[in-house]
Amino acid sequence: MDWLTQLFSINNKFLGIDWHLWKAIGWLGNVVFFSRFFVQWWATERNKQVVVPNSFWWLSLMGSFLLLAYGVSRKDSVFIFAYLFTWIPYIRNLVISYRAAEQKLECPACQIVCDPKAKFCSTCGVRLNAATGPLAQA
Repeated sequence: MDWLTQLFSINNKFLGIDWHLWKAIGWLGNVVFFSRFFVQWWATERNKQVVVPNSFWWLSLMGSFLLLAYGVSRKDSVFIFAYLFTWIPYIRNLVISYRAAEQKLECPACQIVCDPKAKFCSTCGVRLNAATGPLAQA
């Protein structure tokens, strides 16, 4: 068991790192930012096509914010500049995604997502009305 303690404790420091609040925030930012790749990979494998879910953009936003906070605390101009503007495309992609989700029209008969401009469901033929919701077939 002593070998395990020596593996993680170097000079009485966990992983040999001098830990403090800002160091923990920086590492948390790295973990959050890195985890977005697993989210995107899992979503793509599940759908068998390239998919970038909203959780990817949320993790990107949170991770880059934490890394920016760490860079500011360290007064590191390279870190600050690297993460200062990354929030712009992340938020823009979230806005676009949420707007697109609001415009989707689901068929009440077969639960297929139809084009918001469609008048009829392409799968089952039920008449759709985007303004008032799907209408039942006559």
